[in-house]
Amino acid sequence: MTLRWRIVALVAAATCAAMAAVGVLVHTASRDRELSQARDAARTTLDRAALGYARTGGVQGSGAVLDAPGLPDGLRRLVRKGHQGTEFTTGPGGPAMWAARPADGQVLSVRVDLSTTMRDIGALDTNIVLAGLMTTAVVLPLGMLTAERMSRRLRLAAATARRIAAGDLDARISAATRPHDEIAEISGAVDSMAAALQERLLDEQRFTADVAHELRTPLMGLVTAAELLPPGEAAGYVSDRVRVLSTLVEDLLEISRLDAGAEQADLSPCPLAPVLDEAIAGTGLAARLRTGTAGDTGQRDGAEGPKVWTDPRRLTRIVANLVVNAHRHGREPVEVTMAADGRTVTVRDHGPGYPADLLEKGPQRFRTGVRERGRGHGLGLTIAAGQAQVLGATLEFGNAPDGGAVATLRLPEGPEPAPIQD
Repeated sequence: MTLRWRIVALVAAATCAAMAAVGVLVHTASRDRELSQARDAARTTLDRAALGYARTGGVQGSGAVLDAPGLPDGLRRLVRKGHQGTEFTTGPGGPAMWAARPADGQVLSVRVDLSTTMRDIGALDTNIVLAGLMTTAVVLPLGMLTAERMSRRLRLAAATARRIAAGDLDARISAATRPHDEIAEISGAVDSMAAALQERLLDEQRFTADVAHELRTPLMGLVTAAELLPPGEAAGYVSDRVRVLSTLVEDLLEISRLDAGAEQADLSPCPLAPVLDEAIAGTGLAARLRTGTAGDTGQRDGAEGPKVWTDPRRLTRIVANLVVNAHRHGREPVEVTMAADGRTVTVRDHGPGYPADLLEKGPQRFRTGVRERGRGHGLGLTIAAGQAQVLGATLEFGNAPDGGAVATLRLPEGPEPAPIQD
């Protein structure tokens, strides 16, 4: 049950409970008052009848009766003992108040009919119930409106928090400040948290970009110095380390541009198969390109295969990073498959698969997962995911049932072709 319906149910229950309590109190007070007045009236009539009986020896015209046949047994026994009393009954003759006292060995009694009084009390109870229903009918919609408003504000806060968690650091609730409003306080706290988080992340991004830019100058000096070393094992080792460092700096610069949102895709229709061939060839690593379904022999649709609406340079970068990651952290054979729809590309290896942390949270820079997945900086998959986002594509990571990591890239559909005018 949602919060809105919980509040509505609580309002309805509270209203019904309040009206029931009021109804019981009013019913009890009214009944007690009427019975008390009837008891007093019966006693007064009985006393007057007793005085008349004492003077005249008769009860005609007094409203009293001697040894009345309908007198309650309990009251009759009380009078036989020499006492007087009253008793309320609801017998066949209807509700009545009896008063009785001894009179020369007989029972002198008075009966006050309360049928009209009890009907009035019943009508009062009916009016109380109707008033309760009307009150509930008025209060319940107001409670629903209030609950809906609160629920809407809370859902907005939750949706904004999810947007922030998904990476939209510009998302804000922007709720109006209201005194003594807890939801407004929560909304303000979420906005403050988002602003502080955004500022910290921007500081980190600026720091990464500044470091990468500052490293470029001394790195170029290292490249030049490495080229001047005499040929040998030491020169080869230094050149290799300089090349690794240069790649790391370029990756950091690319990530900083992706984080800053400075990358813009240059979309155009292009055949997918040649782009995949170029990406695989650029890595210098072995990978088998397959097209169509799993049972396809690799024959392409025409000379170049289907076309997609994408940025060839960025798509090449994504596929190349996935192939390099498959070789670095997995085992051969590495397979690049172009699905029959012409917009889905999968890269699979036959190694231990992606670690659970990567499948749950996605790729994270400078984290390569478990030890058996090999060495690396964790930037390749991060860059691939960032470039996929620039293309408007989705990049999903999973593990094959029979072992091996599987990365699936789904490219967006291109714009509809304009109709040809005659």
